[in-house]
Amino acid sequence: QVKTASAGRLPDLSSARLLVVGDVMLDRYWFGDVSRISPEAPVPVVKVEKSEERPGGAANVARNAAALGAQVMLLSVVGDDEAGVALGRLMEQERVRSSLHLDTAISTTVKLRVIGRQQQLLRIDFETAPSHEVLRAKLAEFEKLLPECDVVILSDYGKGGLAHITEMIGLARAAGKKVLVDPKGADYTGDGGANVMTPNRAELREAAGRWRDGGGLGA
Repeated sequence: QVKTASAGRLPDLSSARLLVVGDVMLDRYWFGDVSRISPEAPVPVVKVEKSEERPGGAANVARNAAALGAQVMLLSVVGDDEAGVALGRLMEQERVRSSLHLDTAISTTVKLRVIGRQQQLLRIDFETAPSHEVLRAKLAEFEKLLPECDVVILSDYGKGGLAHITEMIGLARAAGKKVLVDPKGADYTGDGGANVMTPNRAELREAAGRWRDGGGLGA
């Protein structure tokens, strides 16, 4: 039971129990100074002076909910690597309970951004889809965790972690849980049964087609 807030104040979410499931990733940032162009190619040379790591994807969703005071459990898949360990450590610091299934066949999704002179110069993505066996194990744990939550958030970033989203929605609705889906891509047929869907404008346009202000959908 979430207590409603008075005007200008956030509601009290301390009693809300959320289960966040989806694609997690580690956002890495390398900050540095740019003072010259490489003699090997016409690209800037960045002398890295500082680095940061932040939870990304579904991990950031869980982090934000916890920051608002909710009780949050995160369920996802990571590789058996340093980046997966870093994500687990970050979630612990954010007071998020996490169950990050290890998949030895993949690398944890990492997005590395190189920043020079307050501009993003380059982004490098490392990602591999989780294996079928690990996803089945995650689905089994999902069903076991349902009694511990009130709301399920399925956060899809198109990395393969929600291959069983239709089954998850069915299990959650059968258990009487509210389901929120943040979809990815143009096909929402597998998301049927969700209580709420939260595509952004670009994602909605991809699924529904273009529209003109006041004129409905366009070709």
